[in-house]
Amino acid sequence: MKQSLVDDTEDVSLDFGNEEELALRTAKIRHPLATFFHLFFRVSAIITYLFCDWFSKSFVACFVTILLLLSFDFWSVKNVTGRLMVGLRWWNQIDEDGKSHWIFEAKKVSLNNSTGTEAEARIFWLGLIICPLIWTVFFFSTLFSLKLKWLALVIAGISLQTANLYGYIHCKIGIGGQKSITKVTSRFLSQTIFQRECQDEFQKPGLEGMETHKH
Repeated sequence: MKQSLVDDTEDVSLDFGNEEELALRTAKIRHPLATFFHLFFRVSAIITYLFCDWFSKSFVACFVTILLLLSFDFWSVKNVTGRLMVGLRWWNQIDEDGKSHWIFEAKKVSLNNSTGTEAEARIFWLGLIICPLIWTVFFFSTLFSLKLKWLALVIAGISLQTANLYGYIHCKIGIGGQKSITKVTSRFLSQTIFQRECQDEFQKPGLEGMETHKH
């Protein structure tokens, strides 16, 4: 009776830190301003492209306005919203020898940092993925309708938004995935070699009665 009581009490763990971290992660929006501007510039560029003929008959004015919106979106997503909403960052650095290096970083999630919530992460990735697809549709519609004067603008939209998408995917699964795969592979190989050596040793005469425990 006493032994069962001790076993029951050992299974109980009160981890208030994890509950607090879970509450912060499941909160709706921690960075409303960053979330707003993450979608504002890219959605505004798409709407302006679709309805620019209603507002102005000047092709140059529409072209410049959409290009500015795309540029503001590229800068804000690359330098602000990615860092606040998902804790990711990428940039290019040139060393003393003049060589260019692409750097991709991912912040570890903890209670002390300002990483965004799960809702912000969904908004971030949906906006990052859907908008380049929309510009790809614009590319084919412009090409098939022979509106070639808009082709350069559409290509610029695809290039700017795909660059951010590629950079953040590289931050999320590129480097981290390669490191984790390398660690898992090396650990698996070392365990496999160790188990084979142990099996060979245990199969020697005089050790047949020993049990082998695999972890």
